[in-house]
Amino acid sequence: GCFVFKPSAKRRRVSQKKDRGLGESIGDSEDTELRFVTCQSLWAQIKAKTEQIQEDLNKQLFDNLVNFLKLSHSEFQEKTAEQTCRMKSREIPTAALILGVNVTDHDLTFRSLSEVLQNNVSPYVALLEAKDCPGIKNLIQKLMGQLMNCYVDVEDEDYVQVSQKRIRCSMNSIITWYESVTKKTESTTPSEKGTSSSRHWQSPPVVVIFKDMESFTTKVLQDFIVISGQHIHELPLVLIFGIATSPMIIHSLLPHSVSSLLCIELFQSLSCKEHLSTVIDQVLLPTDFPFKLGEKVLQVLINVFLYHDFSVQNFIKGFQLCLVEHFFSQPLSVLCCQKEDTKKRVNSLTHEQCENVRRLPSFRSYVESQASEKQVALLTEDDILKGIIQKLLEDLNVYHQNYLPVLRCLHVFTSSLPKYPLGKQIMELHCACLENKVWETKEYESSLQLARMLNKSDLVTMLQQCVEIFVSSSGKEFDKTVEKLKEFLTQFQKLEEEAFQERDVSVSPQKELQKKTDLYHLQKTLLELKDSRRSKKLTKFEMLRFEVVDYIDSLVRNYLIPAHHKTLHEIVYFNRASVLRGHLNAAPRTALHTALNNPYSYLKNQALKSDGGSISNKAPDICIVYKLHLECGRLINLVDWLEAFSTVVMSVEGQNADAASSDQMDDTIQYPF
Repeated sequence: GCFVFKPSAKRRRVSQKKDRGLGESIGDSEDTELRFVTCQSLWAQIKAKTEQIQEDLNKQLFDNLVNFLKLSHSEFQEKTAEQTCRMKSREIPTAALILGVNVTDHDLTFRSLSEVLQNNVSPYVALLEAKDCPGIKNLIQKLMGQLMNCYVDVEDEDYVQVSQKRIRCSMNSIITWYESVTKKTESTTPSEKGTSSSRHWQSPPVVVIFKDMESFTTKVLQDFIVISGQHIHELPLVLIFGIATSPMIIHSLLPHSVSSLLCIELFQSLSCKEHLSTVIDQVLLPTDFPFKLGEKVLQVLINVFLYHDFSVQNFIKGFQLCLVEHFFSQPLSVLCCQKEDTKKRVNSLTHEQCENVRRLPSFRSYVESQASEKQVALLTEDDILKGIIQKLLEDLNVYHQNYLPVLRCLHVFTSSLPKYPLGKQIMELHCACLENKVWETKEYESSLQLARMLNKSDLVTMLQQCVEIFVSSSGKEFDKTVEKLKEFLTQFQKLEEEAFQERDVSVSPQKELQKKTDLYHLQKTLLELKDSRRSKKLTKFEMLRFEVVDYIDSLVRNYLIPAHHKTLHEIVYFNRASVLRGHLNAAPRTALHTALNNPYSYLKNQALKSDGGSISNKAPDICIVYKLHLECGRLINLVDWLEAFSTVVMSVEGQNADAASSDQMDDTIQYPF
């Protein structure tokens, strides 16, 4: 059985302190609100940037879809001869949209697509999901509900309520509704018609989007396509299939007799890897956002992306989690702000915050490298320390400004090498540079060896791309670099002109060898050829190519120093990979047990704190029931379990605890149980 002992009031008393949120882990910090505002502002900028990237990447795909819809029912809009229209309209225009396996990102894509179509093509857009359409009746019902923008009675599947009238859920009802709507549009005044026609077409098509085609049952799809094919001359219908795997799934789900009713055109979205690489290149790497991710943290997010879901949206959510965790756990994150705000915030640092700076491992290493007099000043004088902090943060910002152009330049050289020793995407190269000194790795040495074998045309193209990168960069130290690269291009141009003017008219060694018929001269010539190959001199092009590769190598060694070697990197870099891994890769069973047994670990509410085995009456009901369950053996008496639950819930100050054991149990307690 389950035996409940009523604890004493002192033991059951729970602290009623308010949850202080961001400042809880560091006490009453004066900069808590400032850190919170900075975190919110920074995330708003990052979110806007990622949404803009998503919109830009989808623009071309959506434009192609709009053009397809425009051409799909041109005959219907032009009101051509009825016979010709029917002959051409027997096939249903269908767009097969290949989105990839990152299914969690499809919601955002389809929402954006629906908005684009409703704003530019047709107001009649329906977005159907397999979970809402187990049968053809449900599909037609859902379609009518979305097109007519009305409430559909779930209990009566055969009818839908529209303007207090009950009409039958069928394709004929949709056709009748469409004809009435288009007639109303045509009968409007020219002034009213002008505003709508600028956005929608005269006879707008009815667009039906199947969000997850693979999840629909074969019978539902077949029935809907066959029914739609019989009415396509009356209703300008367009289908859009959202496909996560391969376009061959259409022929797997539909027999030839049904697929022949469709006029299918394929549309391919940008791959999720390229999307992620764009996000990293435009959000994580530039200096627009002061917050940065450490190598291990970035690797955790990339591994979750590659081995779990391929979801860019989940990667961005993980990035948001890193941002919040950094501003929550790092007191000095108040200095992780825009460049123009840094000086003001450094000057307003308190003595306690200055002590936090002195405790940073990177700053301690910096102090140890200084002279003894300066060490004493840095450790005792706050004013001197603030000046050094300002200078070090400026140096860190300059480091980031110089890091990105050189990284992109190196990526230009390494992304086209055989087998990609340093990776094909810039995010792989960035991780390699963050981890350690990249020039000390075997992959880098292999890349240099391959780069020294590039042909002239590829080398010139890469140099031109590097010139564009350095010219467009914000770094002030690359003027000489641009001049040097342009000088290399000029030298290559001169070599090409010299090679064009000079033609080898001398007899080649092979031709000279053919003239020798005497055995002695033949042996002598072969020995001379062997010696000449051993002591072969480099050509002018080869020497210039070596010089170019060595110069790029010098840039890498000067500017691609790992971030953890820079002083005060802890202020802007989040490196707590174990914390992030615990949030993202938590075992479900362990997470559930922790949440039910100790809700404070997730909710961070002081009222939920409890001592050891005690049970707080402020905890959620399910947590109380679970902890009482843990106290039971293999067999649980439900009555005793309910009594114990009632005792804990009713044990509030000022309330009679004996009421829990009364014969008549309160319904408000029994029902939750």
